[in-house]
Amino acid sequence: MTTDWQFEVPTTGSKHLPPDARYMEALSSQGYGFEAAIADLVDNSIDAGAKDVVIHFLRDGDRLVSLLIVDDGKGMDEQELDIAMTVGGRRDYDSRALGMFGTGLKSASLSHASAVTVVSKVRRTRAAAPAGRRWTMERAVTGYECDIVAPEYAQQLIDRYYDCPIVWQGTIIRWDGVKNFPRTGGGQTDRYLHRTINKLGLHLGLHLHRFLALDDFNITIAVEDVSTGTEYMNFGVQPLDPFAYPVTGHADYAREFVADVPSVGPVTLNAHIWPPKSNTDEFKAVGTGIDRQGFYFYRHNRLVQAGGWNNFRQPEQHLALARVAIDLPDDAVASEVFRLTVKKDGVDTSPEFVTALESAMDAGGRAFAQYVADADATYRAARKRTATTRKPVIAAGKGFESSVREAIEDELPLLPGEEPIAVLWQKIDNSVFFEIDRESRTIILNQHYRAAILGGRRGGLNDAPVLKSLMYLLLHQVFEKEYSGSREKDNLQLWQSVLISAARAELNRMADHD
Repeated sequence: MTTDWQFEVPTTGSKHLPPDARYMEALSSQGYGFEAAIADLVDNSIDAGAKDVVIHFLRDGDRLVSLLIVDDGKGMDEQELDIAMTVGGRRDYDSRALGMFGTGLKSASLSHASAVTVVSKVRRTRAAAPAGRRWTMERAVTGYECDIVAPEYAQQLIDRYYDCPIVWQGTIIRWDGVKNFPRTGGGQTDRYLHRTINKLGLHLGLHLHRFLALDDFNITIAVEDVSTGTEYMNFGVQPLDPFAYPVTGHADYAREFVADVPSVGPVTLNAHIWPPKSNTDEFKAVGTGIDRQGFYFYRHNRLVQAGGWNNFRQPEQHLALARVAIDLPDDAVASEVFRLTVKKDGVDTSPEFVTALESAMDAGGRAFAQYVADADATYRAARKRTATTRKPVIAAGKGFESSVREAIEDELPLLPGEEPIAVLWQKIDNSVFFEIDRESRTIILNQHYRAAILGGRRGGLNDAPVLKSLMYLLLHQVFEKEYSGSREKDNLQLWQSVLISAARAELNRMADHD
């Protein structure tokens, strides 16, 4: 059957179809990570000209109650606040603004909290009344009903942060009903805060490092008990520049290459090679060696992608030292070639960019492909300088802390195409400390001894990293052979005997302590 193809679809008019209120549920289910959500709100503070931003965890004894982001930016009046709290609210973004879509505040907040309150004050006089609005998921999904905050409370909240950091103007975002706050006491709050604040500090330090390097911009993370006024923690976030190596890994780098993207024009690639075996936070702040190699895209000085090759090539262990900084062009055409995700945690690039990389050159005619080869050679040369040649091993997988997996990848060549070794706790006979499941490639640890090994701490998927690392070092060769010889069987029996004695000693110590 053949017909004449119409290149334009004919229409007979239009019909207004406003979004259903349940759209708010979809808006809050975009997969925002906790650190990315906070960073999105800090972006708003930067756009507002803030010099100081405070991320304030509030607790009541052993219970976390609220999280606030407070800044001393220019603030918003009633009309501006209504626009900011409108889903997709239209406003004119400055040409250098970090915001783009008009959804970040709402989607980032309601992804992690059941209610978000925004109170803001503009600079007119110190006595000028602040404005406040509140979204709750319950009211949002039943008809886009946004609450008006009582004026006296809005003023009270502004006064609470007077001079720290708000003086004449500023904005406060308050999260209540935060979904991943611990629901029980017993020390869980302290452990949660330690883990979460460490990850948050690294994330903000990395993605906003160019702003934090300025003399007049600061981010502070603090913890306060609302009942006693006790401040448990107060520290400034430090910039983590992913290109701040003490000495280059290759004498010919850093070096600028230019990729000629036809619809955009020249795009500069600042290519770097890190020195091998670096232990700095600037090097390790991004995932594993596989995660942190590749392109680092910046938009208006804000890091929006940390690592990845964007279909240019596959990541591999030998390129762990390669990092390329790219400042995204501003024009509208460029946004078709470099499409930023709503969460600002990645850039989708068109095939046009990948093609341009294949012919990218530096000023002296050196190809970008040569840079990739130099990064590979630098890594391999460092491996050869070690005193002995280490045999390839099967990687560590599920149950091992990511930093442990990364260290194994950094120190040992990996056998390609092999299923990683997992480790887990399970109920097995109490006469043994561990079992080996060759078929599922798993080290099974005896659940009976878990509490003693953890010293009463709560367990998790990646708990007991020291023990699990030692078990990997003892047992990885067992999985790399089809069967165990008599010597290996004797070693397994030896390790089993010693470890079971040590585990029982731990149980006895725990019983004596009780």
